[in-house]
Amino acid sequence: MSVRIGIAPGNWQWRGGGAAYLRFVDACESNGWDSLWLSDRLVGERMSLEPVTALAVAAGRTTDLKFGTSVLALAIRNPALLAKEVATVDFLSGGRFLPAVGLGGDDEREYEATGGRKSERAGRTDEAIEVLRRLWTEEHVTHHGKYYHLTDVTITPKPVFTPYPPIWIGGRTAFAWERVARSGDGWLASQVTPADVTAGIAAIRQGCEQSGRTIEDDHFGVMLSTYLTDSKTEAAERLAAGSLRPRPDAPLEQYSAAGDAALIQERIAQYVQAGATKFVLRLLCREDEAEQQLELMAKQVLSTIA
Repeated sequence: MSVRIGIAPGNWQWRGGGAAYLRFVDACESNGWDSLWLSDRLVGERMSLEPVTALAVAAGRTTDLKFGTSVLALAIRNPALLAKEVATVDFLSGGRFLPAVGLGGDDEREYEATGGRKSERAGRTDEAIEVLRRLWTEEHVTHHGKYYHLTDVTITPKPVFTPYPPIWIGGRTAFAWERVARSGDGWLASQVTPADVTAGIAAIRQGCEQSGRTIEDDHFGVMLSTYLTDSKTEAAERLAAGSLRPRPDAPLEQYSAAGDAALIQERIAQYVQAGATKFVLRLLCREDEAEQQLELMAKQVLSTIA
């Protein structure tokens, strides 16, 4: 199984505007990173690029770089419109779109703003996955479910990726594992330890066996907050400043990789041993360090693993 490593930007303001984002995209491509991943937040004061739109820009800018969503909040999106958007970007890019999806965030305003309720997000997510796959593979789709209704609907173009872009599902709870086993093509988890990955993969495989499904052995991935530095003090500072909401049950160091190249290599190896082969390194650096970090990590980490 081949190990592939992609990149996700930190919580940056993109102070240089579109030019700053394009430089970052170019640096991902030129340094040989496998893919670029963007998160999905509709509302809030924190800067957040709309992922499908921003990744479409990246698609037109690159030739080899793949791109994905980490993760796309299905419950706040209309699946027919999203199917068209993803298929269009995938078609124009030659099959480079990797849609990872999830339940979405906890901000009630996102659901209200899009005409739904947070309490519906699990049901909407499950139903939307079914609608997406049908629209990508069938010519005339009629679907009357609890949340979505389509009558004799066809979308074109179809995705280049056949039979359809694989839908990876995020989450680190038992409910997320069950959803992956029931309807996912892969698992992309964040803020998980290697032990969590081992437990999650075992549960997903057991669920797949019970439901008569299979997931490829190399379709298990991890998002890993990362910063490359030889200074332990600087690593700790970046980890504390740039990490997402910490878990109460595990220290940050157990599910991140901030330190020198040897530490990052060893942490990735631990996850590979646990069963993960796909990685998204979420950068903990400042925005003005991004291009340097991409280049240094490509030379000191990526070249030794991928």
